[in-house]
Amino acid sequence: MNEHIDRRAFVSKAWKGGVALIGLAGAWTSWDLLRPRRGPGGGEVRTVAADVVPEGGVVEVTAARAYLTRVGDEIVAISEKCPHLGCRVPFCEQSGQFECPCHGSVFNRLGEYREGPTPRGMDRHPVRIEDGVIFVDTARVEAGPDKGAPETIDEPPAGPSCAGEH
Repeated sequence: MNEHIDRRAFVSKAWKGGVALIGLAGAWTSWDLLRPRRGPGGGEVRTVAADVVPEGGVVEVTAARAYLTRVGDEIVAISEKCPHLGCRVPFCEQSGQFECPCHGSVFNRLGEYREGPTPRGMDRHPVRIEDGVIFVDTARVEAGPDKGAPETIDEPPAGPSCAGEH
């Protein structure tokens, strides 16, 4: 019952087992980082009351990763992702425009293209209003307006760019 274990064979198997465990841990970690994920919430996100969204202004809804803006009686939900490379596009209060900090794309308050390398305007999410509360469907994305499409609102920049370049 007392078998003699060859020391070299034992160390060799231990090293191989250790390397295999490290490889397995690396694959597991890579899968966690690279697997596709659903959008924020993966469905409807309850946001704010409809009367909170001002005419001519923008309300950020971090839970939906979107912005809400009002044009007349319509409320539009605009995705915060730039269609160019997916950077988060902040709204610049002083210029009244969305300005992408990554590559300089600029969009009006409705997310329509103004300048830069982006292929189209900012994408949008469907909106539903129930009992005065806005729900944004983050699982559905509607492509933004084409790059050459005319702007539907006539709002020139309100002031200097937040980036200081536009």
